[in-house]
Amino acid sequence: MKTISNNTEFEQLIAGKKPVVLDFYADWCGPCKALLPVLEAAGNDYAENIVVAKINVDQNPDLAAKFGVRSIPAVFLLKNGAVVDQFTGVQGRTEVNKRIDQLISLDIEKTSKLNIMPS
Repeated sequence: MKTISNNTEFEQLIAGKKPVVLDFYADWCGPCKALLPVLEAAGNDYAENIVVAKINVDQNPDLAAKFGVRSIPAVFLLKNGAVVDQFTGVQGRTEVNKRIDQLISLDIEKTSKLNIMPS
């Protein structure tokens, strides 16, 4: 699982070809720690198809604000620069894998600007 430390790393990540699963977390957050092994497993299981990355909200408050993160863990699934799904709280491996399968199968065109909050 990749750790995003700044906005430049984030921009490089979403500019890549693979869909992204982005986990906003904090070191002190119990539910974040519970979700971590699920996301790490997904990152390994889907390594050829997606990138799983995490962003510490305490160290990157601007990125958290950009996504409107109000509670953690908050997970955003992005494809071609657009948020196509999101969830908060702990999810089981089956649910996370289902969401990733849907992310991979989506056929959307590359967007010129990050669409943080889909309408």
